[in-house]
Amino acid sequence: MASVPHGGKLINRVEKLQGNLIRDLKRIQITEAELTDLECISTGVYSPLKGFMLKEDYESVLTDMRLKTGEIWTIPITLSISNNIIAELKGEKKLALEYDGEVYGFIEVQEMYQVDLKREAELVYGTTDHDHPGVANLFERPSNYIGGPVTMIKRIPADFPAFSFTPEASRALFKQKGWKTIVGFQTRNPIHRAHEYLQKTALEHVDGLFLHPLVGKTKSDDIPAEIRMKCYEVLLSNYYPKERYILGVFSSSMRYAGPREAIFHAIVRKNFGCTHFIVGRDHAGVGDYYGTYDAQRLFDQFDENELGITPIRLEHSFYCVKCKQMTSLKTCPHSKQDHIHLSGTKVRKMLKEGTTPPEYFSRKEVVEILVEYYKKLKD
Repeated sequence: MASVPHGGKLINRVEKLQGNLIRDLKRIQITEAELTDLECISTGVYSPLKGFMLKEDYESVLTDMRLKTGEIWTIPITLSISNNIIAELKGEKKLALEYDGEVYGFIEVQEMYQVDLKREAELVYGTTDHDHPGVANLFERPSNYIGGPVTMIKRIPADFPAFSFTPEASRALFKQKGWKTIVGFQTRNPIHRAHEYLQKTALEHVDGLFLHPLVGKTKSDDIPAEIRMKCYEVLLSNYYPKERYILGVFSSSMRYAGPREAIFHAIVRKNFGCTHFIVGRDHAGVGDYYGTYDAQRLFDQFDENELGITPIRLEHSFYCVKCKQMTSLKTCPHSKQDHIHLSGTKVRKMLKEGTTPPEYFSRKEVVEILVEYYKKLKD
């Protein structure tokens, strides 16, 4: 059966308010990333969080990778406010949360606190380098945070409504399919043959695959979500047994926090009902900031029963020209010269240069979509 939600139960902070009950509340502007975090908190994706973190939770996550109540948690979920409005917010019990002219919810203000962004960057990302996209995003935020429970009164319009499931809905779908073991797969890239190999290797041992790409904010050179979704659909429909997969979307933003984000991604998929989670090469990494298997090693620091989801640690896979198939060091006897290593970065580089990736890099149906996208970019 689907895994127990993190902390024991799914959180639901979505309410349909009667009348304009927030009319008299002061409004604060939130970012796109904070808006998606608001929705993830409110719909139970970030269970057991009920709101943006208070300082005690924030500090505990930074130093111990746990909430103050003891649950494993590795990424701070915080709401920032600019310095120039702090004084006028003193004494306010509730604040309306506004994005692009719309109020999506409110926060019950329990605490305002100041943080050291460099310290947060060092502890969460392992670097203060502004070239790291997660660090760059962090340093653009004010160093003042507001903590407290939230309530969402307006859901974000779904870009992919057919694939937008709350944890409650995905769990019901898994149950309907009779799946007892479900493996989650996180991605922000089109799926190349190495990803496909990892997923199908895992599928040999579980009932179903929950392909769960992140479609929130990513860095500027990542392929847009709408193009990736076309790639996922064409790949799944042509190369996966239709009764063995569900395609869903994860609306959160990408942090690029490497090992810590890998744990975070696993906990999120646990809340959606997954019992297993694929942790491959350089999970949630960027550039050369993290080691190839650092994410897998971080999972070793936590008891699997306490984490509540089973990590499937898979070796880096590659195409072997002698084996003539995707394989790994565990099964391939040939030398490095015979191995072609695949990655989203390599695929993007080839496409930008006008080179069509060979079929051992990516399925031809996927390549056709990507070639068309990059052709339009040049035009």
